[in-house]
Amino acid sequence: MDQIVSTTSIGPEGPEATFARLRAASRRAPYPSLEERRDRLTRLLALMNDNAGAIEAAISADFGHRCVQETRLAEAFVVEAGIKHTLRHLKRWMKPRRVATELAFLPGRNRLMAQPLGLVGVVAPWNYPLQLTLGPISAALAAGNRVMVKPSELTPRFSALLGELVAKSFRDDELVVIQGGPEVAAAFTALPFDHLLFTGSTRVGRMVAEAAAKNLTPVTLELGGKSPVILDASADIAEAAARIAFGKLLNSGQTCVAPDYVMVPKGREQAFVAAFRAAVGKLYGDDPSNPDYTAIVCAAHRARHQALVDDAVAKGAKVVWAVGDPARWSNSAKFPPCLVLDTTPEMRVRQEEIFGPILPVLGVSGPDEAIATVLADERPLALYWFGTDAAARDRVMIETVAGGVTVNDCLYHLAQENQPFGGVGASGMGAYHGEWGFRTFSHAKPIFHRPDLSGLGLMRPPYGRLFDRMLAALRRFA
Repeated sequence: MDQIVSTTSIGPEGPEATFARLRAASRRAPYPSLEERRDRLTRLLALMNDNAGAIEAAISADFGHRCVQETRLAEAFVVEAGIKHTLRHLKRWMKPRRVATELAFLPGRNRLMAQPLGLVGVVAPWNYPLQLTLGPISAALAAGNRVMVKPSELTPRFSALLGELVAKSFRDDELVVIQGGPEVAAAFTALPFDHLLFTGSTRVGRMVAEAAAKNLTPVTLELGGKSPVILDASADIAEAAARIAFGKLLNSGQTCVAPDYVMVPKGREQAFVAAFRAAVGKLYGDDPSNPDYTAIVCAAHRARHQALVDDAVAKGAKVVWAVGDPARWSNSAKFPPCLVLDTTPEMRVRQEEIFGPILPVLGVSGPDEAIATVLADERPLALYWFGTDAAARDRVMIETVAGGVTVNDCLYHLAQENQPFGGVGASGMGAYHGEWGFRTFSHAKPIFHRPDLSGLGLMRPPYGRLFDRMLAALRRFA
């Protein structure tokens, strides 16, 4: 698939001059009103809804084929729900919060004010280019910030369209799209933003964090990793397999919270394989031309998926294709879904985040082995548990660490606006969505109001017996 990299949104001034202009604007007007913020969010929502067809077509062209219903459900719907949630609650989030005042400082009072940070940078990925661009932008705008965004060069048509739409809907000191390849991204992340949000791989996330650290720029890193699925002995294999198949194959597995591997009770591997293949047949059939099944974003990524399978087979694994004849897919931009059995730790499918429609199946002897397998790896962005045994479920929740969890399904914790979304350890740091996004892009500024009638003035020099008595009294209240 041809890749087009446009740099038209940068303009002749370059990213540094764009940064300087937006930062100056944020300093001139550091606290946009509720009405201004609502106006910006409303314009962002209209930008998406009024151009839905063009956006869907651009994303599909970038992928070679992206199922339009997936774009509507997993991208546009999530963004729309998030912005509407923010518009409903923004007034309350902006209101200074009362904080208790220690007895020794009464009748003074404390308040926490949500202060906009200033200028926020957003580096977005290719796999959900609409959701993972507009979602962080909406949170940053809600918090009162100006925003510069760098979309992925692997979705050039969408990125170019976004640049055009933003230029029509926003002033050039509110929101700006910067386009280009890795060299532009490197220059972008080196800018001294007031906050930088990056969504992408753990490898690149480390480089972004290193670049930001030189400017003491705080970062939110939304990364990935090997998100496990645990099927408890109490799970309904057929129902779990159907739900896992949907979660794994949405966007053809190119999802940061997609199930990466599944652990099933030993002896039930073949039952899971049969149920998974049946579920894939119902969802997508076995025809690569099925429009409901999304293509791999580029030839290099598809070649990597084939290399993962080839490596596993060469090292003794068994591959079970979830379609009739995988040879029919050889000239397609799509990759046929498959299961990998009898894997070992040295195989690439066990070491790398798969990010595609390949699902290793591991037989485990029970909860002890399942938990030990999770703990032996880096902390994942997501974990999925299936079953009805509450005690077994709670043990997994307590003894494992993951960015988020969905019980008895996959992916859906990501769409909860009343809960944060983020990683932990190698899967990321920080969180956003809903109020957590507003707080991420705000500084909680503590303010103490000193009343006229206060004994605090007695604590100043010259020190003497009165000071000693006052300090002793304060210590009793501490």
